[in-house]
Amino acid sequence: MNSPQALIAGAGIGGLAAALACSRAGWRVRVFERAPAFNEVGAGIQLGPNVGRVMQSWGLDKALARVAAFPEQLEVRSALTGKALARLRLGKVAVQRYGAPYVTVHRADLHQVLLNAVQAQAGVQLHLNTEVQGFTQTPQDLSLRTRQNGDVAAGATHEAQGDALMAADGLWSGVREQLLGDGPPRVTGHLAYRALLHQPTLPERLRSQQITVWLGPRLHVVQYPVRGGDWLNVVAIVQGCVSGDAQSWDHSSNAAEVRAAFSNTCEPLNDVMQAVSEWRLWVLHDRAPLSGPSEMAQGRVALLGDAAHPMRPYLAQGAGMAMEDAACLGGLLAQSGQDLPAVLQRYAVLRWQRNARVQARAIRNGEIFHLDGVVRWGRDTALKVLGERLLDWPWLYGAA
Repeated sequence: MNSPQALIAGAGIGGLAAALACSRAGWRVRVFERAPAFNEVGAGIQLGPNVGRVMQSWGLDKALARVAAFPEQLEVRSALTGKALARLRLGKVAVQRYGAPYVTVHRADLHQVLLNAVQAQAGVQLHLNTEVQGFTQTPQDLSLRTRQNGDVAAGATHEAQGDALMAADGLWSGVREQLLGDGPPRVTGHLAYRALLHQPTLPERLRSQQITVWLGPRLHVVQYPVRGGDWLNVVAIVQGCVSGDAQSWDHSSNAAEVRAAFSNTCEPLNDVMQAVSEWRLWVLHDRAPLSGPSEMAQGRVALLGDAAHPMRPYLAQGAGMAMEDAACLGGLLAQSGQDLPAVLQRYAVLRWQRNARVQARAIRNGEIFHLDGVVRWGRDTALKVLGERLLDWPWLYGAA
């Protein structure tokens, strides 16, 4: 008897995590990716201890350690004065509290670690340059329509048969649109400018091996090491709007524009901003927090990661929730002899409330980060008094 087959839309971090989890559960896997090559774009990712435990369970913690950085602390500072407001101990403290470290890593490096693991699994097929066109499902089976990009036969599609479809096709998920029909994601009104700085080339005062968060009115900056500490990832968030195509998230932006937005911030932060010659602009989108399990699975189709619950980056858990989704799904699929739609429904029941809580908390964090006036003073005072108690998240880092 053949093993059941999972069809996965998307080969980003969520899709590869799902492929690995399904394969480890004994399923055959076919992954369909529209890009012609594996070339994960982006910059840094923070992985909390909750995600570190997932990597440990897959035996990938050592591979991750070879390409990541392990900050000893997270420090919050005022973007206006430069003064320290609060600190959260990480490093060994995180391991003692939660069983895994707090990790910062380049997105492409994490993607490569997952890709290597997937390619080492038997029974996994990766289809590049292949776009998912839609699906048809019945209580008994599922069929996926795909098209090879550049196919000379106009409108030519191919059919792939499987037992379940896992949609990890991201923010603009076509599978989600067919399954839920709830329209495009919403524009948040926040812009993310990202850059990488090679630390050995920086003045000593700008080099850092910790996470630093700079909070200012209607803006903030996060910086942390990646690639073993050799590079510094810098993300500057401002509230604003952008003209043009809302999906054109990866294009160069004028550095002068960013510097102008941060011109009234403190000298140490301005020094960091001046060190960047080119920024990449992301127009941030999200969706309202999940309202029920039907938004994550219906029948033989399950959504995970940004296809299910795109979130603002203010809790640093976008990739983490996708990987938790995959681990949960794999654990359930490993239990044989079950009705598959019921299994996927169970996955949705187990995951939706946690994902919704993270989505809601990320929205709230963004509001807190960007406060001004009297309420900003109150926030800063609370951080100084309560410190680590406000920055630690036991409900998040201690559970999955």
